[in-house]
Amino acid sequence: MNKKLAAALSGGAVLVLALSGCTDDDGDNKVNDWAKTFCDQAQPQIKKRANAEQAIISTAADGKPADIQAADSKAFQDLADVNNSLATAVKAGGTPPIDDGAKVQQDAVAELQATAKAYLALKKQVDGLNAKDQQKFADGLQGVADGLATIEKMKQDAVKKLQSGDLGKAMAKEPGCRTVKVSSPPAGGSGSDSPSTPASSKAPAKASAKAAPKPSVTVSAGKPSELPSEL
Repeated sequence: MNKKLAAALSGGAVLVLALSGCTDDDGDNKVNDWAKTFCDQAQPQIKKRANAEQAIISTAADGKPADIQAADSKAFQDLADVNNSLATAVKAGGTPPIDDGAKVQQDAVAELQATAKAYLALKKQVDGLNAKDQQKFADGLQGVADGLATIEKMKQDAVKKLQSGDLGKAMAKEPGCRTVKVSSPPAGGSGSDSPSTPASSKAPAKASAKAAPKPSVTVSAGKPSELPSEL
């Protein structure tokens, strides 16, 4: 039975803040204004995303399948909502003051919405698992882990452009785009925290499956708040 469901939930779903650079004063004002508009709206989404990850991490290693199922289902719904809300925030900011800003904005919105749909598909997958049969449930979690790995690999080229250069630097300075750290999983779990860094999430750990009295789902929070440190 699965003892670990580990994946970087931030993956392609968010912006990572890295960044350096300088512009003239007029350029700085436009960049800072866009960053503030976006980050003010992103702030509650960063917290919501961290809470969703924490809900999965906090599921006891020996938790009941029905409890794990409920926690994961809600978390995936919340993560989908976060990505849709971030897409709205990108639109609300207007055309980003970067090269090809209108196209980057349009593509970033599409990428975030696609990620939201992927999380909703995982929610549906989790909801369909047989929580009354521990072995079948554990086997089904492997498919969920595969789905998380797929989300991690989704391209986020436009999102990366938003978080690069002067615009990324400006977002990194905004309180609303500061990262929210997710605490480590409970003893007995097999996930681990990854500190927030100015780089995209690494590939998720593989989910392992082996016999055990009860299943557990432990997702390690890889870069809890990217694009805003999470887009």
